[in-house]
Amino acid sequence: MRKRIAVLSVILLILVITVVRAQNSTTTYTVGEFQTANPNYPHPNPFYFEGKVDWNLLNISQPSNAWEYMEEGMHAQDDLGDIAGATQDYQTALSMNSLQNGTCQIVTAANLVNGALPATLTPPPCIFTLRLRLGSLLQESNPTEAISLFQEVLSIDPLRLGVNKLIGETYMIEAGHTTDPTAQQQAYQNAIQALQAELALSPVTAQTIALTADQANNAHVWWDLAQIYQALGQNANAANAYQQYLLATQWHSDVYPWRIALAQQNIKILQARLRHGQ
Repeated sequence: MRKRIAVLSVILLILVITVVRAQNSTTTYTVGEFQTANPNYPHPNPFYFEGKVDWNLLNISQPSNAWEYMEEGMHAQDDLGDIAGATQDYQTALSMNSLQNGTCQIVTAANLVNGALPATLTPPPCIFTLRLRLGSLLQESNPTEAISLFQEVLSIDPLRLGVNKLIGETYMIEAGHTTDPTAQQQAYQNAIQALQAELALSPVTAQTIALTADQANNAHVWWDLAQIYQALGQNANAANAYQQYLLATQWHSDVYPWRIALAQQNIKILQARLRHGQ
């Protein structure tokens, strides 16, 4: 029985090798060439694949369009740790996929033909991953540009989670960069508005409480709000934000668990100030 299985295994292996060789002998690939003969690949593709593809599998010798430059940028950022190279790739990609110069468009229901998207879209859709990646790299060095990129993402997809949070955190960075009290106050107010918009996208309802027992969502958003209110001296709002943070971490903890104990301690300090009329 074992001998028969071994013989069958050898035969199967030979068949597989034969098929692979046959495929390789009849198929030639040109570096960087798109699948022009693939009927499932519309030209130009109306929607870019937003995820990361293994750079070695793409076999691209030199990027030629926005998507390819974005993929090279992700390879430089994630695999090589080359932040400067990634930033340059993303900026090149953005110049080829830009609302400002008309090389991309925001796809809405107006683009539908008989309820479906057409096979081609000219110009192609705007890529949100590109803007998220570049904006995140520019948060410290150019928060104004980062916020603009994140706002473009919201134009592409107004309901995308996490983008308003990025905007809020970037405004917090902007507030930390300025010594002008008026500008700092405005940056903090903008941050509060963005963070509250993030909370509004995933509200806590009776149904969600029944399903998950969560009394609050978005622990990190509540943490950011608490930090802002505390910096502004709004002790009541800060204490409430910390309370919401603790509710949000009740069942899920936090990737920074030390914050839980710190939030509890800060609530005690803030409540003491409130008792003294501060």
